[in-house]
Formats: sequence, structure tokens, C-alpha cells
Amino acid sequence: MSLIDSFRAEARAAPESGIVAVVNYGRLREGLIPLWAGEGDLPTPAFITDAASKALAGGETFYTWQRGIPDLRQALARYYARHFGKTFPEEQFIVTGSGMHAIQMSLTALAGAGDEVIYLSPAWPNFDAAAALSGAVPVPVTLDHSGNGWSCDVEKIAAAITPRTKALFINTPSNPTGWTADHETLQAILDLARAKNVWIIADEIYSLFHYGHGRAPSFLDIATEEDRILFVNSFSKNWAMTGWRVGWIKTHPSLQQVFENLIQYSNSGVAQFMQRGAVAALDEGDGFVAEQVERARKARDLVCGILGATGSARFTVPQGAFYLFFAVDGITDSRAAAFDIVDKANVGLAPGTAFGPGGEAFLRLCFHRRLDQVEDAAHRLAKWMRTV
Repeated sequence: MSLIDSFRAEARAAPESGIVAVVNYGRLREGLIPLWAGEGDLPTPAFITDAASKALAGGETFYTWQRGIPDLRQALARYYARHFGKTFPEEQFIVTGSGMHAIQMSLTALAGAGDEVIYLSPAWPNFDAAAALSGAVPVPVTLDHSGNGWSCDVEKIAAAITPRTKALFINTPSNPTGWTADHETLQAILDLARAKNVWIIADEIYSLFHYGHGRAPSFLDIATEEDRILFVNSFSKNWAMTGWRVGWIKTHPSLQQVFENLIQYSNSGVAQFMQRGAVAALDEGDGFVAEQVERARKARDLVCGILGATGSARFTVPQGAFYLFFAVDGITDSRAAAFDIVDKANVGLAPGTAFGPGGEAFLRLCFHRRLDQVEDAAHRLAKWMRTV
């Protein structure tokens, strides 16, 4: 028996990220424009790093509250009051070591061996893999795509529910499609979850990156305190903090101790000086976020205009998040296409195959970068399209 044969089957089956495979192939190419990862090109702003540096220099390097320092949980309450018009006590917030950690803790709490967790696909691949690692069975339900854009057929979700279903994972605005649920769709999903007595894991990480009027619709707009919803979120996207690995869960106060225990036995809490930076992000960062959303809007419109003019790119202008999920006439294998684009256009994109059922023919482009880079990349891609 080899060394790996003694590992758990779930660990052995964990897939290589289809995004990282392309990144590793092209990351050292001179002059390559990297639009493959889900992050912007700006470093964390000084008002955040200064707060963390001050705390670090001040000796805030010891063990801290597993559920998060009170100052950060209070700042989260203020954030929700401003952006969602809801008043929540600090006891409803748990600080996690990233949004991914928040998802893992939610899955640990809800699903184990043989349980099923439904998610909407195409989807960020980490959820599918995290569910499988927990021993659960991830069940994709594909979003519909037509000339009218992406949409969610709630009846398809209902048909996928079985006695083993423990939770529905709902990411809106969506990575990678940009699909954003309206209140009617959210209400239908919530009604279904109530009727079937299943949980919702609500990933609303991109709620502020919404190109309508204000933030995106949220389950918080329609839910009651007793609804079975875990809200998972991250500091990564809104405040240019992808490398910090800080996130949170919003949950019912009665579940605080359970999640504190799960934090204790996973990462034992987020470094306190990093949490000080997160406080600054929440309390001082609304202007920064607004600037980034407007910048992303301009980049979205720019890339959609250039690629749309080719006549061979098929896409729906995203309502939220900061990705263009597009297909190219004649391309059916997006993984092979992503490698070819690295070689011939010197642009890094994520292949749609990485995002599961419904994404195979698409490519994901992150346009959350400065406009001249996005414009250059779009023209390179348009040139490449003329050769396929």
C-alpha cells in the first residue's frame, strides 16, 4: 500500500483547482495580464493596514476571543445597520479565518457523511470541494441561461431535495455568472427551505458589488430571526483584503457557543491585530468600497463593449460581482481554450470547466482591475477570437 492509499477517500478525491492549474501554467509569462483570480489589483488601503500595524506594534499578538473581538463584532453590527437597515446585536456575529473558513464551519455544523447539500451551478468550485471533504454529497442545480440572461428555476431546486438534504447553498450575486437574485426569487427559495425544513447557507459576499440601485437584494430583507439561515461573508473583496483571510458568519445568537467551539478546534481565532484592520475597514471603508464598485462598473462596460463588438462572444452583462462569464462561438472545451489564450493572447482567464455543470463552454474574466489593463486584455482577446 502506498502512502496516499492510507489517506481518507475524501482527501484523495479532493480535486486540483481548475483555476490554479491555469495560473500555475501562465503565472511567470512576461507581460501576461492576469484576470483569472477573484481579486482586484489594488493593495489594502492604508487606513486598514495602519490600524493593523498599530495594533501589531502595540503588542496585540496574544490569544484572543475565538468568536472575534467585541470591537469587530460591534463594527459588523454597525455595518449591517448602515447597509441593510437592520439592527443586530454583536452576539449574532462570529469572526472566521476567511470566507472559506466560514463556509467550512457552516458545513461542519450542518452536514456530514451521506448528507446532501444543494448548490447553484456554475459555482465557485471551493464550495463543492469543501462539501465533499466534509463527507457530504454536493448536489448541483444548474442556473438557466438564455438570451434573457441567467435565472434560477426554484422548481429545479425543489426537485433536487431529498430526505438527506440538509442545506441549500445560495450565492448571490454569483461568482462566476454575475446572476443576482431578485426579491421574488429569494422569497421562493426561502419559502421552499421553510417547507422542507432545510437550512440556507447564504453567501452574500458580493452584495455591495451590485450595479443596480444600491446593494443587491438579500435574504435579510425578507427573513425572520428564526429562519434557518447562516450568512457567510468575507473582508476579501470589498476592502481589498484577499490575503488577510478574515471573514464572518452571521447567525442566531443561540448558536454562538457552537460556532465558538468549532472555531476553537479549527484555527482558534483570528489574530487580534488583523481584526483591528477589519474594524477600520468596516467603520472607515464605505467610500473606498463605493469607489471600487464604480471602477468595476466602468471596467465591466468597457470589456463588454469590446468583446461584444466581435460578434463571437456570447454573454449576459453581469448584474453583480466583478466577473464576465462569456462563451466564444466554436469553443466547447474552455479548459483547453484557457491554456491557448495564455499562449497566444498572454491573458489569464479561468476556464468555465472549473465552475461545474453549466459552465463548461464559458470563460471567466475578472474585470476588477485598472481600466487600461482591462482594455488591453479585451483587445488581445478580441484578436484571439478572430483566429478560432
